[in-house]
Amino acid sequence: RQITLVMGNRNQLSWDLPALDSFDLQRAIYSIPTDEFKKTRDEFIELLEIKDLVQKPIRNLSLGERMKMEIMGALLHKPKILFLDEPTLGLDVTMQKRIRTFVAEYNQRYGATVLLTSHYMADVEALCKRIIVIHHGKLLFDGNLSQLAEKFSAFKTIGFTLNNHAADLSQFGEVVSTDGSRVVMRVPKEKTSAVTSRLLNDLSVDDLTVEAAPIEDVIESVFAVKKEAIE
Repeated sequence: RQITLVMGNRNQLSWDLPALDSFDLQRAIYSIPTDEFKKTRDEFIELLEIKDLVQKPIRNLSLGERMKMEIMGALLHKPKILFLDEPTLGLDVTMQKRIRTFVAEYNQRYGATVLLTSHYMADVEALCKRIIVIHHGKLLFDGNLSQLAEKFSAFKTIGFTLNNHAADLSQFGEVVSTDGSRVVMRVPKEKTSAVTSRLLNDLSVDDLTVEAAPIEDVIESVFAVKKEAIE
């Protein structure tokens, strides 16, 4: 009763029934008191913005709408441990964000533990305070996101708005992208302070920011280190 599993590629609710009927079945299975069930059901419907969808058969819903129903159905009995396996798989950006927001809200309201497996790094950044990286069954890392970046990423990202377009930027570091006057560079971590000072002193720049490498790059570095160790 205290554990639930949601899989992004598998339906658990009845395909031909409206979601409301499937939710009522969950109430009976988990012996949820009627008043508590109605309160939780209405609360989740509001959080997920699905009031106009719950009376439609599951088969008539989009992938993102079905995933909302699957997550809601799995949480109606308020389990304390959530296993989420690729919960945003195949969803558009807007739907991914709504799913993440709901899971985070559930975590805060009910103090639940969320165990997430995902290839979408946005899921990891939004939901995970603790990150475990496993490769071929072996534990590579266990810690938080900043520790992961500190351990495996050799670079930081510097972004700034350039007022002088004639400047040769290659002397400062690797240019990752340019968008009009906005420039993003990648520099070795140990050179970040020196490069930042040079940019401010030698060029006319505004809105300079220094950030850790994108999590996608960090994860790539993790497996690159592992591959080199094997070789």
